[in-house]
Amino acid sequence: MSLQIQINEEIKTAMRAKDTVSLESLRAVKSALLLAQTESGSKEEISQEDEIKLLQRLVKQRKDSANIYNEQGRPDLAAPELEQAAIIEKFLPAQLSEAEVEAVVAKIISDSGASGMAVMGKVMGEAAAQLAGKADGKTISTIVKKLLS
Repeated sequence: MSLQIQINEEIKTAMRAKDTVSLESLRAVKSALLLAQTESGSKEEISQEDEIKLLQRLVKQRKDSANIYNEQGRPDLAAPELEQAAIIEKFLPAQLSEAEVEAVVAKIISDSGASGMAVMGKVMGEAAAQLAGKADGKTISTIVKKLLS
């Protein structure tokens, strides 16, 4: 089932349940998907890889907003943002644990013979390509820095 169809079904369910947080989150995803589809200029659906990137961006936006609200002492505004992020994350593939990401990054480093922070960009590029959709970029970056230093 395509993501758009799945989102539409979830919107109907949220409307029946009168779940405003879910409804708001799902409508944001639907809007972003439609916008991405019209930007490409084609009537075809966007690729699954692009859908994952879009969902990750939406989750990151909400988590960043929640962090800003928490820093400003507004947990009342941060809570809905985190709830929305959790709802959107349900449509993402399962994320790898830090140990699994560390194992992949360690293998990339050993295969390339990289050492030192000078080659961090090269390692990050390879790791980001291999772990696309499976791990957060911030997590990958932290682990690469830890293993290269």
